[in-house]
Amino acid sequence: MKKTDFFITLVTIFVLVVLLSPVVTIARRDDDTAAIDAYISQQARRERGEEYREARKGVTGDLTHDGVPETVVLYTIEGQHGSNLHIQYLAVFVRREGKLTPLTHADVGGKSARGVELTSIEENSILLDTLDYGPKDAACCPSVKGKTRYILSGRMLREQKQKSSHAQHD
Repeated sequence: MKKTDFFITLVTIFVLVVLLSPVVTIARRDDDTAAIDAYISQQARRERGEEYREARKGVTGDLTHDGVPETVVLYTIEGQHGSNLHIQYLAVFVRREGKLTPLTHADVGGKSARGVELTSIEENSILLDTLDYGPKDAACCPSVKGKTRYILSGRMLREQKQKSSHAQHD
């Protein structure tokens, strides 16, 4: 092979890799979203509710100490059995054979329990901001700010509570 042919082949391979890399990333992201959608839809059907899709939030980080990031999703299912209930769940997805697979989930908040907001994964912990109910808070509106963290222990999520702020309520 001539030097020019080798150079052209090398440049062609490089260009193809650069051009196709975003396509592969988008396809993987679409597959991941489809896996998450399917998991949440199945749970919503079991509860006879529906997901409040706009509230869904996901983050990635290594929870299993293996160097491979897991995907953590906070989602809300509402209207169970025709009620005005809503429950917030935290789910952990792992990558197996290149595909996102559900590992576990836990009920972490909801109406008359507390509100939670997924913030990040740090030091192998899932970090959440919380809003707990003060003594005079209505069911719609928890107001006591706090933080909590969950760790993955085998196939279970375990909460490691942190202190709430001591706000005064009227």
